[in-house]
Amino acid sequence: MGSVERSRKKVMSWKKAMVHFSLCFVMGFFTGFAPTGKSIFHSHVDYSNRSEFAPQPIEVSQKTTNVNRSWIAPTPRSLVHKQKLHVKIGPQLKPRRLIIIVTPTSTKLPFQTVILARLANTIKLVPQPLLWIVVEGQTDSTELSKTLRKTGIMYRHLVSKENFTDLEAELNHQRNLALKHIVHHRLSGIVHFAELSNVYDLEFFQQLRYIEVFGTWPTASLAANRKKVMIEGPVCDSSKVIGWHLRNMNNETDIITPPIHISSFAFNSSILWDPERWGRTSSLQDTSQNSIKFVKEVVLEDQEKLRGIPPEDCSRILLWRFNFHARTTSNHKFPTTASGVIRK
Repeated sequence: MGSVERSRKKVMSWKKAMVHFSLCFVMGFFTGFAPTGKSIFHSHVDYSNRSEFAPQPIEVSQKTTNVNRSWIAPTPRSLVHKQKLHVKIGPQLKPRRLIIIVTPTSTKLPFQTVILARLANTIKLVPQPLLWIVVEGQTDSTELSKTLRKTGIMYRHLVSKENFTDLEAELNHQRNLALKHIVHHRLSGIVHFAELSNVYDLEFFQQLRYIEVFGTWPTASLAANRKKVMIEGPVCDSSKVIGWHLRNMNNETDIITPPIHISSFAFNSSILWDPERWGRTSSLQDTSQNSIKFVKEVVLEDQEKLRGIPPEDCSRILLWRFNFHARTTSNHKFPTTASGVIRK
């Protein structure tokens, strides 16, 4: 009897083991088809925990009846100011005005390629925006075009088809051609005629951007074979032009009204094609006269709108004009660098 009971107990234990194994297998099989990331048991626990342990909102009454206000600490003013949002709008920066530099060229000028490269090195240092209009006479040479492409400056290359025997007449014609180009395309900016022989202080171009209508400044002229510097330009009271003068280095001054030099003034280009903006009745488009002559007449007529630069009584020289027409010798040394900028 004892052996039979033992065998029965062994069979029962095996049956229990098989039942537990089959239950675990079935549970594991169906659990594999359940969506991942969430558990039924965890969701129930989390939900119950949230309702049990989540902080409940507390209603605060705005009424403070039956409370001694002396017990309530006043709110500091600094906190009140911090709670208010103050948005301060800074000063709006005005965009820089476009400087339009007009440079005529001629094969009659000595060392034209070298001097043009020197002037280009100066213009490279001027902050943008800047447009360099270079006018050339009709020629088969491409040397000037190659030089301009290497400068990295925004430029426009115009070609004149007229032939001239007189150098000054050729240069004036090229300047007129550049002005007609400005009028045709309605370029808006401050126009300055930069001769190839000009040498600049970089502050000069910064002062150009402050010109509203017309601007003028003193220039120093130096010839290659002469030991004399001639200074000509406006007589100023602060930035107001009250006259013109020529002055040499011997402190001899003559107050006169000379023909204004082409490199001694600049003007707003809109005066050429939008005269009503400046209170004028005629523009360059309405006249058939010489463009340079028209501009000079407008400048001399509206001297009240002339602005002398630099504004400190026009007392500093920011532009030098060198006369390279005469043959230079090795003994003549000019106070310039390869870029054509006067270093202080």
